Amino acid sequence: SRLGGPWLLGLLARLLLWGSPGAWASYLRRSSSCTPIPHRMALCYDIGYSEMRIPNLLEHETMPEVIQQSSSWLPLLARECHPDARIFLCSLFAPICLDRLIYPCRSLCEAVKRSCAPVMACYGYPWPEILNCNKFPADHELCIAAVSTDENSSSRRMPRASCKDCELEEASTAREILDNLCANDFAVKIRILRKNVTTTISDFDLDSSRVEVLKHGPLLRTEIPGRLQQWLDIDATCVHNIMRGTHAGVFVVSGEVQSDKVVVNKAYAWQKKNRNLHQAVRRWKHHRCPEQAG
Repeated sequence: SRLGGPWLLGLLARLLLWGSPGAWASYLRRSSSCTPIPHRMALCYDIGYSEMRIPNLLEHETMPEVIQQSSSWLPLLARECHPDARIFLCSLFAPICLDRLIYPCRSLCEAVKRSCAPVMACYGYPWPEILNCNKFPADHELCIAAVSTDENSSSRRMPRASCKDCELEEASTAREILDNLCANDFAVKIRILRKNVTTTISDFDLDSSRVEVLKHGPLLRTEIPGRLQQWLDIDATCVHNIMRGTHAGVFVVSGEVQSDKVVVNKAYAWQKKNRNLHQAVRRWKHHRCPEQAG
């Protein structure tokens, strides 16, 4: 997997080297200075303020160290696991330069952990102890709160990253596409719309007037649009990879049904140049899968 073991292994190793933040109290008594957030610190540059305190809240004492350690988290942000993940991390890596050090609120940590820890768990790594949410102040204290408001009411639309990195497939041969449709539980031709373009989470909608069911498998035809909209809501990374920066597109997607959700395994762009895909869809109506033929 492109975002798998190597970066997480390196991240975990660095976190373990930091040790437990039990010495934070003594750190608070140490002097710190304000310094501009450099362009090279991609995690936090242009986040909304221009200066940070160093040493930071993770006890990094030099800017090269801050830049190196913070870059380890960029792949996690690319998974769009929570809209406040960057704010949470930068409150620690690049604390805002005020009269006193301000930590992230415990609720902010918990919200980010709830959505982002599963990404690390996909590869066998736990949420690091250095980011133990119990060590951050409660909401009634002075701390950095979540920017995404009323998470409980919007939890249905909060992306939950999957362990699968999906990409847009090349329509190689019509036969290969037909075999793929046979191997999956469902196959649908759909139109996806991007509702907004932000630096955090992209929202996608299913054009319900453009749903063509090729294969419904264990699903009822009537429930497929709802299930696919749920997929658009919860697997932001997969949809983002498929859309490739476009605002709208027609795709043939296929996948499997897993208890309360659907997982898309393959996606092909419906374009004139994809002749093999067009041919496969035309042939599908009369195609018999190997188990049917037997």
